[in-house]
Amino acid sequence: MRKRVGFIVFVLLVAVVLVGVPFIWGSDLLSLNTHSDAAAPASALQDSESPAASEAPTRKAAPAAPTAPTLPPALLHPAPVAVNATGFWSWTVLDRRTGAMAGSPNANTAQRTASMIKAWLASDYLRRTPSPSKSNLSQLSTMIRNSDNNAASYFWGLDGKSASISRLVQICGLTDSKYYIDWASTLVSARDAARMGACIGDGRAAGPQWTDWVLNEMRNVAKDQKFGITPALPQPDQAGTAVKNGWIARSDGKWHVNCLAIGTDWVLSVLTVYPATKGQDYGADICESVTHQLQA
Repeated sequence: MRKRVGFIVFVLLVAVVLVGVPFIWGSDLLSLNTHSDAAAPASALQDSESPAASEAPTRKAAPAAPTAPTLPPALLHPAPVAVNATGFWSWTVLDRRTGAMAGSPNANTAQRTASMIKAWLASDYLRRTPSPSKSNLSQLSTMIRNSDNNAASYFWGLDGKSASISRLVQICGLTDSKYYIDWASTLVSARDAARMGACIGDGRAAGPQWTDWVLNEMRNVAKDQKFGITPALPQPDQAGTAVKNGWIARSDGKWHVNCLAIGTDWVLSVLTVYPATKGQDYGADICESVTHQLQA
């Protein structure tokens, strides 16, 4: 009887082993199919639970970057410019919406600013003086609207003289310009003059409190100072254009006539140097000619 019981127990143990081994093998086979399909027979691949090749996850192509909208040309925009003139002349037009600039091949050549720098002198003072006196504000207006030289010398001193030009270079990102002798002799290139105009227009120069005031003064300069760029603009655009020109006949026998204008979406600067015998209007005519051609 004991032998029969022992035999039954032995048979039961064998049965458990035979049932358990295929489960372990089956698990190993599934694992192999997952990691190395090539090592498994075709029948095993078909019987397994691995996904078919066509069911494998695929990467979707990244969506194309949106195309930036194309802006219409600014009123003054890059165009071929030709001027039949004696002496030196250069120009730069800047798109205020994008910061893009175009200009003459010599647009990096610096010349004396003359009174064109007065718009910066006013802006530099107001940015650092939030509450100017009524007297100083009146003198600033006279300096811009009537191009008063005494007022310019006064604010040149209050601005720290050459320190003001150092701030101009730093704040407005100029690359070709520097202080020289006095405010009227400050050296600025055409492309830097355009950068200065953009800097005044966007508020970096005078700060948020006084930018509109400065631009309004520049829009209301005396009639005889609106030469050059303004007369070449369409009539509806003339009143809204901020202007600060500079002109001086120096002892070296040369006129320096410079034009700076800030429009709604553009800035234009034109610098000229030529024999003094030709008079101031000669430089004004160059500014006007460049402006006409940049509207083509």
